[in-house]
Amino acid sequence: MYWQALLLALLTSSVSYHAIADEHDTLSYEDLFHLEFSANPIILNDQKTVLYERHSMNIMADNKRINLWTVQLDGSAHLPFISDEYNHYSAVLSNSASKIAYISTRSGTPQIYVHDFASNTTIKVTNVQSSPSNISFSPDDKHIAFTMFTPTNAKPKFSLGFKPKGATWAEDAHYIDNTLFQRDGSGMKAPGNTHLYVVPTIGGTPRQVTQGQYDFASKVIWAADGKSVLMSANIRDDREFDIFNTDILKVDLSDGTYTALTNNTGPENIAALSPDGQYLAFTGFDDNGKSNQLEQLFIMNLTDNGTRALTPTLDRAVDDVQWAADSESLYISYDDRGEKLVANVSLSRELNVLSRALGGQSIGRPYTSGDFAVTSAGEVVLTHSTGISPADLAVLSGDKLTTLTDLNSDVLGHKTLNAPELITMKSSVDERELMAWVVKPPQFDPKKQYPLILEIHGGPHTAYGPEFSTEVQMFAAAGYVVVYGNPRGSTSQGAEFANLIDKNYPSQDYNDLMDMVDAVIDEGYIDTDNLFVTGGSGGGVLTAWIIGNTDRFTAAVVAKPVINWISMIGTSDIYTFMTKYWFTDLPWNDIDQYWQRSPLRLVGNVTTPTMVLTGELDVRTPMAESEQYYGALRLQKVESAMVRIQGAYHGIAVKPSNLARKIGHIITWFDKYKTVDSDKEAK
Repeated sequence: MYWQALLLALLTSSVSYHAIADEHDTLSYEDLFHLEFSANPIILNDQKTVLYERHSMNIMADNKRINLWTVQLDGSAHLPFISDEYNHYSAVLSNSASKIAYISTRSGTPQIYVHDFASNTTIKVTNVQSSPSNISFSPDDKHIAFTMFTPTNAKPKFSLGFKPKGATWAEDAHYIDNTLFQRDGSGMKAPGNTHLYVVPTIGGTPRQVTQGQYDFASKVIWAADGKSVLMSANIRDDREFDIFNTDILKVDLSDGTYTALTNNTGPENIAALSPDGQYLAFTGFDDNGKSNQLEQLFIMNLTDNGTRALTPTLDRAVDDVQWAADSESLYISYDDRGEKLVANVSLSRELNVLSRALGGQSIGRPYTSGDFAVTSAGEVVLTHSTGISPADLAVLSGDKLTTLTDLNSDVLGHKTLNAPELITMKSSVDERELMAWVVKPPQFDPKKQYPLILEIHGGPHTAYGPEFSTEVQMFAAAGYVVVYGNPRGSTSQGAEFANLIDKNYPSQDYNDLMDMVDAVIDEGYIDTDNLFVTGGSGGGVLTAWIIGNTDRFTAAVVAKPVINWISMIGTSDIYTFMTKYWFTDLPWNDIDQYWQRSPLRLVGNVTTPTMVLTGELDVRTPMAESEQYYGALRLQKVESAMVRIQGAYHGIAVKPSNLARKIGHIITWFDKYKTVDSDKEAK
């Protein structure tokens, strides 16, 4: 009850929220702390049991918790494999399928554990100082390879050597001489690199295999002889500027030396070894300098390193590659028209779509998402959502999709939520078909008129779809019709559509978003005196761009935006990427293109009451961007406010309470400016 009272105190300031809180059949802020979703399914040895990650929220610790559960393919025996207050994740099945390795925080820090099914015993394998990742069993299951950040003991360049014993001084200055010196989600990058390690499966001292200045941070695949592994790494001298250019490396486990098996201009990201050991599957592209480039599927014959593309005509980015048991085909996922699907592609390039039902893992906003695994008989286990609940596990057998878990009916079963409804319209710019989704309030009455919220995705090269979203559902529960969609620049509709904003963002994506708003208004149930707009990251850029170009919106919330592309250079953790792929030159060589695309340039036009909202620790779109915009709005005497989400990087939703605070502040701001006319009827 303490948490509930605290959240109510923090988030309530409007009459409309109190009305919602008293309604037991609509989604509430407290519900956000009780949602769960499935992820990362693994098929166990009997081909009848699925082990998966069960993600939930810890209301006391204000974080996400991951436990491991099992369920039978017929939906029976849904049981915990390991379930407690700690996190257990990244499970990997051994080659003999007799063991499973996973990472757990049960000892206080992330460590590798191995469970033996025959003896039903579990041992702690590592006792390392940093978090291990990319764990992989050797062919004989006697060793585990993993990657781990390894700090270097850099000596200070200058130090005061006369500090008296017992004196209290400021800490030493931080000396920085690397280009990418910070990372969103972790802050200032400590000196060091990620390296490859090997440890006996029965536990022992991990042996560091790779050394030096490069990051060996990819998935690890053992060679058949157990003497080397295959990885992806960027070994270019200018890797901080040529950030995509990873190669496939063969790393000798005896001495850490490596041989590059590829040498293309773009990334080669290692994916999976065929069961017969003949082919290595990987994804990548030849870098053409466009802001959006599609990863295609390739296979390499390990006999002669010959490489060929399996998806040369697929105008979509390939993700999550898994081999079929017979080594004759591969299963892949990719986004298509706002949905994530799973397909099978043969070695002769025949592509068959199996399901478009993946989703439900992006709890905050309705981004495409989803994981899958395949049995030896070809049954596909996938994470699935109907749009009104986060992801459950389901199994696809032939054309039949059967749900295996029920993770949220205890929270949502008695709530009224409306699923996203697809609408399409023609762009006023060039008649291209645009896709958007509408979510209506509970107890929606088509005879009445409702306020509208336009919600805009980030990226800008990402995609929304008919997914479950706490933000969208909470907006709807507060009485708003919500529209969100994929304007030009979005992914899942091909490279050409995504690159319509190449070196030209923001631009006519603004027109596409206005077309989506107009299409919903044309339905007749929108109160045009109550139009609102919000978006985060790339969506924050577009929100600020919109209110700089039109005064049609009653109020706006600009979340974690880029306001001034000039000041972003050198302050964001991706500034070398932005200057290379989003612009044609550096700002001091061609400042006009940076300024012309900066929402700050349009602030003199803004009359819309605007809230700016950003995580205090954000280094992707740093807080200084929001401060600039807020200061400019105040100078223009625009009604404005700034919300600084404490303890949050760019991913505000990492802490459930911060997700709730973000939603609550947006609704409170919109409610403040919403005019209420209960007698207004639909046109």
